[in-house]
Amino acid sequence: MSRLVFRLRNVPDDESDAVRALMDEHEFDWYETTAGNWGIAMPGIWVRNANDAPLARSLIETYQQHRSDTMRRDYESQRRAGRAPTLMHKIRQQPLRVMGIVAFCLFILFVSINPFLQLIGYTK
Repeated sequence: MSRLVFRLRNVPDDESDAVRALMDEHEFDWYETTAGNWGIAMPGIWVRNANDAPLARSLIETYQQHRSDTMRRDYESQRRAGRAPTLMHKIRQQPLRVMGIVAFCLFILFVSINPFLQLIGYTK
């Protein structure tokens, strides 16, 4: 019976490619499912033999720990060098987008709070 060993929802392409390569490298009999036409199904990597699942999962967890450590080291080195992206960097990069998001959030806040303000008589 098949077993899910890796969920692909919100996984970067390079990570999913590495997991596929890992499955091939260790010669697991595996297949992949997609999210489907409407994006509601579970995209994932499955092994056909349930007995292979613990080993496959262990290899994936080892890979993910290594990837996490590498990404953390890279981020820390970028941060120390002053090249890590910050909020101000994003604002300078896309000021119109940031202003649009802030304006939308303020609109949603107004629409959410206005009925209560009307109840207590602050607005007309």
